[in-house]
Amino acid sequence: MDIFSVITLLGGLAFFLYGMNVMSYMRGTGVETAAVTLIGQSVGARRRDLVTRLSWVTVLLGMGITIAIQSSSALTVMLVGLVNSGIMELSQTIGVLMGSNVGTTLTAWILSLSGIEGDNPFLKMLKPESFSPIIALIGVIMIMTAKHNRTKDIGKIMVGFSVLMTGMTLMSGAVSPLADSPQFSHILTAFRNPIMGVLVGAVFTGVIQSSAASVGILQALSLTGQVTYGMAIPIIMGQNIGTCVTALLSSIGVNRSAKRVACVHICFNCIGTLVILPIFYGLYWLLDFAFVGSAIDPAGVALVHTIFNIVTTAMLLPFTKLLEKLAYTLVRDSKKEKEAKEKHAMLDERLLATPAVAIEVCHGVTMEMAELSKTTMELAINMLFQYDKATEEQIEENENRIDKYEDKLNAYLVRISKHSLSSKDSRTVSKMLHCIGNFERIGDHAVNIMESAHELHEKGLHFSGDAAKELRTLCDALLETLNMAYQAFEKDDLAIAHQVEPLEEVIDTLNLELKNRHIKRLQNEECTVELGYIYQDLLTNIERISDHCSNIAGVLIEIDEQQNIHKYLFKLKENDETFQESYHQYLNHYYLELGQPTLDEVVDAAVRNFSRRLFYMKTI
Repeated sequence: MDIFSVITLLGGLAFFLYGMNVMSYMRGTGVETAAVTLIGQSVGARRRDLVTRLSWVTVLLGMGITIAIQSSSALTVMLVGLVNSGIMELSQTIGVLMGSNVGTTLTAWILSLSGIEGDNPFLKMLKPESFSPIIALIGVIMIMTAKHNRTKDIGKIMVGFSVLMTGMTLMSGAVSPLADSPQFSHILTAFRNPIMGVLVGAVFTGVIQSSAASVGILQALSLTGQVTYGMAIPIIMGQNIGTCVTALLSSIGVNRSAKRVACVHICFNCIGTLVILPIFYGLYWLLDFAFVGSAIDPAGVALVHTIFNIVTTAMLLPFTKLLEKLAYTLVRDSKKEKEAKEKHAMLDERLLATPAVAIEVCHGVTMEMAELSKTTMELAINMLFQYDKATEEQIEENENRIDKYEDKLNAYLVRISKHSLSSKDSRTVSKMLHCIGNFERIGDHAVNIMESAHELHEKGLHFSGDAAKELRTLCDALLETLNMAYQAFEKDDLAIAHQVEPLEEVIDTLNLELKNRHIKRLQNEECTVELGYIYQDLLTNIERISDHCSNIAGVLIEIDEQQNIHKYLFKLKENDETFQESYHQYLNHYYLELGQPTLDEVVDAAVRNFSRRLFYMKTI
């Protein structure tokens, strides 16, 4: 083997690695984007129950994605980003990681075609040097003539595959003189030690950061006839360990949950080698396998690679929970990491390249914000009737978190909106941008209610029995409105959204009625002026909270039904029979809770409220 063979070998390796890179990692386009979107939407946050019941589904998904992108390392990097963003949990990634190890074996089988020999025309067409130029030509034509980016991406993948196979052919040709080299045979004797073989496989794969490429090089060397099964088996096991280097590098600068993905990947590959290698050589010592000393060919390398990964996956799949616990043991949460979670590291910038997945993340985070604001409101209302200092502190803490949610989400959604989005995704982004402000304002009003409760407690003031009962009824109606608005947003359900406005109008009517009753109590000296101010503040905050609920429902209706919300509401309240029916049902229900008013009182209150609201809408 002369200097020119070395140059050819290095050139072939460069072609091989470049082709692998083109096929597995096209940033923001093609296979990578599709893979990230598929994973996020298949086993993301909204499908945790399914994944828990059917762990084999994630294994199949991991196999399929790895076959498509031709790199288990690239898939691991994707999983780190998805866990860091909050789309997936650690438990959901374990099956995908196992499946990726099986899926990556397909590359070895494709590369094994280089070892085909025979004069049959069909067999000759299966050799890489025969079909690679044809695939490359088709790919180049697609790149040069295609009008759509997707078609061009497919062309790039085909060219990348051809470059990869050309690299394999060059490497095979470069190492062929080694078949007769005594020096090469002497070097290979060092690999007869299984531990040395594992180390060499791990180090070499770690350097080039691709187990598929490492296996391909081993297949090229096997064509010399100097590599035995006994040498190849430990090297292949070491290659699985070496591929973890990419996962380790990708885990730098991410949260601990994402670091645990890399930890699971390392543990899975290391445990597989540590268990199977001793078992294999123990059986070899007892049974004396004849094939161990025979020469291995490219197909044999592919077979060993496949069997090892399938056996490892089958062996460890029942122990996914233990792998998860091991990852949590090795990578523990610190106080800083817990704080980082609250700062919404889940909005990972790496996901901006795949807007569909980024929007999915934002929807989940927005729902967290919505639930937090609703919980905060419930705590504030409970404080009106049972003061608690710890609850007050919790409300203030929640409000700070809600503000952080709003800042992070607004900035992230604006960045998403700059991408080219589908009409559906564009509507979803618009809904979230409009609604998060309302969620934040509801949190502010919860603080206002808490401050009123604090003032009552500090001054030792108490509402009369009637006033407290009326306030509780109004708060019950408010909580029902909150739940309805939040459900409409979460489920994107227009039917629920249309039910919000009648109930919001009832709250306005109740609010007006409670103000009138309060004035009567003041006139009868049943209430103090100081209590009256606090009571009035509470009614104002409740009315504004219900307005924000109406805004949330209105956003859904306006965007999905493409209606001007003000014109729609005016028409709805003036002519719509369904609205009138729902309004009176809610009104009768809550008026009865106020204390059995007469029908005239109900009608009179309703008329006063409608007149006021219609006058306001006509002036807009």
